Amino acid sequence: MAKYDIVVVGAGNSGLSAALQSQIAGKKTLLIEQHNLPGGAATSFVRGRFEIEPSLHELCDFGPAENPGDVRNLLDSYGVKVNWCECPDCFRIITEGSDGKLLDATMPAGIENFIDAMEKEVPGSRPKMEELFELFDEVLRGIAYISASAGKADSKVLQADYPNMLRTGAYSTQKVFDALKLPKKCQDILATYWSYLGVDLEHLAFIHYAAMVHKYVSRGAYIPAHTSHELSTAMVERFRELGGDVWFNCRAEEFLFDGDRLCGIKTNMGHIECDYVLANINPDIIYGKMIPKELVPEREKKLSAARDRKMGGRMFTAYFCCDKSAEELGIKDYSIFLSGHADSAQEYKDLLGGIKTNDYSIFLCYNIANPGFSPEGTCVCSFTTFGSPVDWNDLPQEEYFQFKNQFAKKFLKSLKDKAGIELEGHIEEMAVATPWTFARYLNAPEGAVYGYETTDWDGMMARLQMLATDYPIKGLRPIGAAGPRGDGYSAAMLTGQLMARLAIKDLSEEGGNK
Repeated sequence: MAKYDIVVVGAGNSGLSAALQSQIAGKKTLLIEQHNLPGGAATSFVRGRFEIEPSLHELCDFGPAENPGDVRNLLDSYGVKVNWCECPDCFRIITEGSDGKLLDATMPAGIENFIDAMEKEVPGSRPKMEELFELFDEVLRGIAYISASAGKADSKVLQADYPNMLRTGAYSTQKVFDALKLPKKCQDILATYWSYLGVDLEHLAFIHYAAMVHKYVSRGAYIPAHTSHELSTAMVERFRELGGDVWFNCRAEEFLFDGDRLCGIKTNMGHIECDYVLANINPDIIYGKMIPKELVPEREKKLSAARDRKMGGRMFTAYFCCDKSAEELGIKDYSIFLSGHADSAQEYKDLLGGIKTNDYSIFLCYNIANPGFSPEGTCVCSFTTFGSPVDWNDLPQEEYFQFKNQFAKKFLKSLKDKAGIELEGHIEEMAVATPWTFARYLNAPEGAVYGYETTDWDGMMARLQMLATDYPIKGLRPIGAAGPRGDGYSAAMLTGQLMARLAIKDLSEEGGNK
């Protein structure tokens, strides 16, 4: 087999991005994928006359052409063309507020629009909200600087240009909210997005939260017109146009080393010789099964022994294809966050308690953003929550289907009770994906598609600052949701680009073809 400069393992969002960046940089690049399709979670599946989006809620940091985000710029730099639909609002939240009263608020995209809406919900909140968004903006600029520095940020630059980011850098989102003296109802509404990162506000680093919310609000959110499969297909086709090689049905089984440096991969299709591997695989699998034990970094051994690093969100999603249009069913919002109460820390604990205490879900109707998403006179909806090991670890196999359908019914009841929307009686097709579904299709331990929790000591900022030292294996870097930017489509693509650039830098410093 021909020798490659870089082999990317796994054609998910991060792997596709890394492969494109490597090929554009002039490296002879091979992308291998154990499935027969690209995308990982960025794909689609069919039930009856419906094509269903399995994972993407909405893409942040894409933005309109006049206000492009990092993801739009990234895809443009790759030459990837996709048809996009803009989501009409940020979100609708229906929950019990901190005051014990019903909280039902719809928040629009655009910073001024968002602050105006908050002022209506919480009169007098405008000055505090303006102060908060100024802080968000500084944090976003600071993160961009640190990311560009590849873990070698100049402390003097940080102190001079991003002082408020440094002041908030060690604090949770909840502590910053309290320090800013944000009105409690503002906090309740702002807490809505916590589940997109899988960490409650008492443990979620403010810097990570700030970056995500600023992107959603300032640029709005988008979805591909033809599901996320359109995105992954466009990326792999562009990679081929640039001269990259793709092998599907190719499963990486072991990473090969010459001494302490990677030199190739053992796969089900034979051995591949290469100088570098970017592996879109959970590090637990890499270090536990795919490299010699003596090469496992000491830090990883300590983290594993102490169980300091926790698996992130384990997804549970139910999909409903209805024989009525969204308008006929009374659906007006693209996304509705349905929760028991606005206290994210308590909500997180309730999620871990399993189906008995889990009263949380995110409802989507794709046709609101894209009227042509399904056949005329129909609509496709989904509900997503976190699965708990309490429910799944000891569940007998013969009870599996009954239990997951029980969860699906709970979703439908919640939507009817809280939003007054009735789907039962109009469901033509349905499917339910549990944590074990995601574990099977994505090779994600326990179905933890979020990788590791970006919480406390293991937040995004800490990971970015450790880029220079956190990947000690010569010629091998894990990428994806377990990487420095954490979970999500945008984060995965940006991580793939970043890690490819670092790999290219490593090869350049080693000299020759390496």
